[in-house]
Amino acid sequence: MNKETKKIPSGFIYFFGAFGGILFGYDIGVMTGALPFLQHDWNLTNASVIGWITSSLMLGAIFGGALAGQLSDKFGRRKMILVASFVFAVGAIMAGLSPHNGVAWLLFTRVLLGLAVGAASALVPSYMSEMAPARSRGRLSGLNQLMIVSGMLLSYIVDFILKGLAHGLAWRLMLGLAAVPAIILFLGVLRLPESPRFLVKLGKNDEARQVLSYIRSDDEIQPELNDIQATVTKEASAEKNVNLGTLFSSKYRYLVTAGIGVAAFQQFMGANAIFYYIPLIVEKATGQAAADALLWPIVQGAILVLGAILYMAIAEKFKRKTLLILGGSMMALSFLMPAILNMVMGADKIPPMMIVVFLSIFVAFYSFTWAPLTWVLVGELFPLAIRGRASGLASSFNWIGSFLVGLLFPIMTATMSQEMVFAIFGIISIIAVLFVKYRVPETFGRTLEEIEAEGSNL
Repeated sequence: MNKETKKIPSGFIYFFGAFGGILFGYDIGVMTGALPFLQHDWNLTNASVIGWITSSLMLGAIFGGALAGQLSDKFGRRKMILVASFVFAVGAIMAGLSPHNGVAWLLFTRVLLGLAVGAASALVPSYMSEMAPARSRGRLSGLNQLMIVSGMLLSYIVDFILKGLAHGLAWRLMLGLAAVPAIILFLGVLRLPESPRFLVKLGKNDEARQVLSYIRSDDEIQPELNDIQATVTKEASAEKNVNLGTLFSSKYRYLVTAGIGVAAFQQFMGANAIFYYIPLIVEKATGQAAADALLWPIVQGAILVLGAILYMAIAEKFKRKTLLILGGSMMALSFLMPAILNMVMGADKIPPMMIVVFLSIFVAFYSFTWAPLTWVLVGELFPLAIRGRASGLASSFNWIGSFLVGLLFPIMTATMSQEMVFAIFGIISIIAVLFVKYRVPETFGRTLEEIEAEGSNL
């Protein structure tokens, strides 16, 4: 351990943990504004190609999270965050330098970026939680969500600022500027120490003690080191004989199905269709050019940020299932209402922007319910013996859902009305609410042992 890491304040550590969320959110959101300019520049009209360009990021992320999780156990959280931020910067620059009509090039760079996005989404929260004192860990899920949506809002603002440039330059700068937060993250993480939990796992207890001395008071160091050693020993023993079959054995099936189901439904309910394609949705609804509709993503981003702040204020005041059922019900209603009004009143009597208003209501309820609570539940549902593998599987299903929504939405809107497409998502949202009501246990205010016991008895 070098002397430079010794004086690093905890605030510096948490800032760069949060900055990882901003980087993750920026790259998810930036294609929202870049896509209309890319379509115009390359004369893209094929819905399948548009879907593949958008969703290829998520395809890479499916593998990036799982790969980073495995490698971080071998090489450490800090080193893998450095690798992810480097890959992120390279991928962003390559995307910005895409040759004209270079669809294959752009697809490759988006998959490369996805590997880094998936890695960052898995590694940064893990590093932050392992560095944070126990009294702060409960707020990290909300804080991480706040940073992700702040990154999305930042990307929407950058897209709006650059929209006056020539089409070919605008989208390249939008994508290429993702390298800036990646470089900042890389330089910041260079100064950070490795996680004490990882060091204990390697048997480097003295180094772990030294790291704890940078971020804990003297009377906290030894008790926390003892706790880390006990937990690492327990997890190593628990994970020895765990495989995919173990996850779906009668002992764990109920909890694993609940966690994976919630993670998958979060995406299949259609939120990312709004975040990726809101300018195109406005264009189809009003006839206004998508490139001129870039104020709407900023509105959606602001709603997401406010919702994340609201969640942090109410997280410990309401039961998990209550918030998920409330949010899912209002989200379903928001998606179904345009189709219902269309049938009752007739399409010619409905204001063109009505669908966008209802989508904003959807985003508002999603932002403080399903967006943050999915990952709170995933962290609380899985017993220690299967937590690593089950969490990874839930994350993979979430990215698969995100990939499929991003790929299929343009194809669906090319073959049916937007009201019908969102009605389908509304029906899926109703199914999600029923799934939560009947198949997901309540975790609020309960110990992990109590939750595991309920699953074993069903």
